[in-house]
Amino acid sequence: MRARLSGGHFRMINEKLYTCSGEEALNYFKDDPALFDVYHTGYQEQMSHWPQQPVNIITKWLKDRSPCLVVADFGCGDARLSKSVANKVFSLDLISSDPSVIACDMANTPLASSSVDVAIFCLSLMGVNYSSYIKEALRVLKPRGWLLIAEVKSRFDPNNGGADPNKFVRAICQLGFTSVSKDFSNKMFILLFFNKKGKEKQSVDEIEWPELKPCLYKRR
Repeated sequence: MRARLSGGHFRMINEKLYTCSGEEALNYFKDDPALFDVYHTGYQEQMSHWPQQPVNIITKWLKDRSPCLVVADFGCGDARLSKSVANKVFSLDLISSDPSVIACDMANTPLASSSVDVAIFCLSLMGVNYSSYIKEALRVLKPRGWLLIAEVKSRFDPNNGGADPNKFVRAICQLGFTSVSKDFSNKMFILLFFNKKGKEKQSVDEIEWPELKPCLYKRR
């Protein structure tokens, strides 16, 4: 019974995060910080059923490159990435239960402009204003810096209410990025890699951003 109640609470919080703005989510957890732990406990339980986790692929990608690259991990969760690589990692999330995590709205971080080499969103484009998060990543990235996005595959299945992945990639490129690679081979998630352009970018408000399908879990 306790497990069922905990699972139900996780599903409620999860739905809230997918259907509100980042600022609303920040205030939601500020009102009751314990909910953040409830959410991440449920999240880890869900991840335990995945045969492969995107954070491990991203970790390997970083380890294959220079440890001098500065990283911003947007929506870091338990900050696993920062504990797995030698790079300097700014771990960002709505609530900080770890001294190394910076608590903030993903659309308004305290990082300086052009200060990081890699910006990562690993299953963290949850708010309805997700485009503002990507705009913030553009701001903090150095020219030619990397943007890595891993997202639940079902969110990009147009046949089942998901976004058209080509429109999603096009919107990011219009903002000021170049698409480097797309990996749809995994059953559970997609991986997208971009480089920041050195040219003028288009305003986020002028871009047609596709609505990303919420990833809602069914009662088990």
